[in-house]
Amino acid sequence: MERKKNGGGTSLTAREQEILQLIWNGMKNREIGVSLKISVKTVEAHRANMMKKLRVSNAAQLLKAGIEDGFIRVRRR
Repeated sequence: MERKKNGGGTSLTAREQEILQLIWNGMKNREIGVSLKISVKTVEAHRANMMKKLRVSNAAQLLKAGIEDGFIRVRRR
């Protein structure tokens, strides 16, 4: 199941969205892999796919795009 971003166009799978949220929460690839019971290589593949889909080249841009496109839930304090 894929979710389109608010304006159409880009979509991330449910698993990609889950991993993106965990990255936002500060988890490293290895920690994400352990938490989701998947290999680090699989986490890296999902991360690379998200970066390609969102047309970004680093983690900071990935998180920024994730917030702007509504894929990351930001908790306000």
